Amino acid sequence: MSAGILGVQDWEWLLIAGIVLMLITIDIVGHVRSPHEPTLKEAATWTAFYVTLACSFGLYMYLVHGVDPSGEYFAGYITEYSLSIDNLFVFIIIIGSFKIPRKYQQKVLLYGIIIALVLRLIFIIVGAAIIERFVGIFFIFGLFLLYTAVQQLVPEGEDEEYKPNALVVFAQKHLRFKDTFETDKLLVKVEGKRAITPLFLCVAAIGSVDLMFALDSIPAVFGLTKEPFIVFSANAFALLGLRQLYFLIDGLMERLVFLHYGLAAILGFIAFKLILHAFHGYNLLKFIPEPSTAVSLGFIVVTVIITVLASVIASRGKKN
Repeated sequence: MSAGILGVQDWEWLLIAGIVLMLITIDIVGHVRSPHEPTLKEAATWTAFYVTLACSFGLYMYLVHGVDPSGEYFAGYITEYSLSIDNLFVFIIIIGSFKIPRKYQQKVLLYGIIIALVLRLIFIIVGAAIIERFVGIFFIFGLFLLYTAVQQLVPEGEDEEYKPNALVVFAQKHLRFKDTFETDKLLVKVEGKRAITPLFLCVAAIGSVDLMFALDSIPAVFGLTKEPFIVFSANAFALLGLRQLYFLIDGLMERLVFLHYGLAAILGFIAFKLILHAFHGYNLLKFIPEPSTAVSLGFIVVTVIITVLASVIASRGKKN
């Protein structure tokens, strides 16, 4: 888990940046410019495309950088993708609370994803700089993930209504607001003056909520690799496919009844790795080996498979 072991070249950062910008451009031009509700076939096709692209990048990591870096990437991608699916529950509640028409939801999600990518890139840069100078940060990351894992096991209350955070409340109180959906614009003119729309508030809500999600996901992936290039790549490919995944599994979310337990196990495992790595940094507990990349990837994959299969079986049992 030493920093900078890949020797990633500048052109590789430019490559991933180019891929991200290209995909965002395709989404803006091909999907968002003409508001529409994606069909199940469209959502499934594009979800398969994004997953295939993410796996292709993992193959690139294997061919160019070797087995362990590709394993770290896949472990990070699967972890981030699993966390993103869990986050979709919150996005559904937020979008529903603002009563966003179905045909405009793609735009809200896309802009929210763009905000998330920028915020997570900042988190990754800051996190990598801290890690290089202070190994004790792994204690903080590990304990925070352990707390998050425990929170996943706490039963949710019946009240799933979205409560606006401080940013949204401030915008509602201090900015000119027009509560209509005449267009898919974030800003409109009211009596010659700019006013925000419900879409603007919804994007702000999703963006600010994702800031909290980043506090979970970034330490989680740093627990699997200390290479910023891998951390950002895993986050980028997981987030870019999130918009189409939203429309694909919107009606199936309630069937993933054991998702929280799977996430708790994954986050708990990574928390153990982080804390153990921190102890090793101070020459303590050296007799306990850190789980290898293969062990980490295997644990995450098996946990996800068990979680999904158990959820499917339990959902069928309820129907019967």
